[in-house]
Amino acid sequence: MQSGVGATGARDILGAPYTAETLELPDDDEGRVVATLVRRPAERRTSRPTDRAVLHVHGFADYFFQTAYAEWWTARGYDFYALDMRKYGRSILPHQTPNYVADLAHYHPELELAWDRVTSGHRHVVLSGHSTGGLVLPLWADARRLEGRGVDARGIVLNAPWLDLQGKSWVRLGLMPVVQQVAKRQPMRIVPRTVTGLYARSLHRDHEGEWDFNLDWKPIASWPAYAGWLAAVRRGHATLHRGLSLGFPVLVLSSTRSSTPTELGEDVHSTDIVLDVAQIRRWASSLGQHVTYVGVEGARHDVFLSREEPRARAFSELDRWLAAYVDG
Repeated sequence: MQSGVGATGARDILGAPYTAETLELPDDDEGRVVATLVRRPAERRTSRPTDRAVLHVHGFADYFFQTAYAEWWTARGYDFYALDMRKYGRSILPHQTPNYVADLAHYHPELELAWDRVTSGHRHVVLSGHSTGGLVLPLWADARRLEGRGVDARGIVLNAPWLDLQGKSWVRLGLMPVVQQVAKRQPMRIVPRTVTGLYARSLHRDHEGEWDFNLDWKPIASWPAYAGWLAAVRRGHATLHRGLSLGFPVLVLSSTRSSTPTELGEDVHSTDIVLDVAQIRRWASSLGQHVTYVGVEGARHDVFLSREEPRARAFSELDRWLAAYVDG
């Protein structure tokens, strides 16, 4: 855990120029709670500090380690900030249940603190969320709007956002009332699911991937899914399905295809094997009035951790959107 040192923090585990600041949060029923704000400064083009920044939020069984994504932004003059939310990655404390919350609104305090840190020195801010973070972040931004404290972001990039439960419709509709009832009585009951470990293996350099990350924080076998957490996610989905009104441009990126492989093969590396991209396409327009959706052929679940060719296409689409709607 990194100790907070002023506005920029101490050196992060990723090494210079990354720094990390610990954000102290109110205790919950498990005790002390923290979040961690990681920062990489923009590449300086002038003597003046930049007024542009990105605030990024990770997905489930995840944390910030995507340095290529950060460096893409910093090369374009953006200070890059990434938030490891409570009970994720750098923010997991020994007494905590990793990745667990009973309400997605429990993330709002760390998002507020991170937003305050970022906007204290930047007027031009882009939000960024991946997978579960791609659900949490727009819900927070929309809740702020409803409270009359609108988020004055210039845009939001959602990388394979979790906009609906994957699987057949009868499973989604039939299973969830049961989960909601179980969550009321036994919120910490583990929800049975099949985890092959193929996704994390496709990413990690010690297996079949090219990326380095901490397997204690992003395990090959993921983390357990609990009834209380899944019920919270489904309430978030229901809110999104009723329609949000984000007042800034939205870019949604995903693979063009999902698959459910049970062994290593081409699909593991070239499709989304975590979420259903048909559901991402279906619900993307519920985010706001100005939504751009792009399917990236051959991409993985995290499109910016795809193999070189689809990753380059994803960055090209991001560059085009940024120039057309955000920086122009």
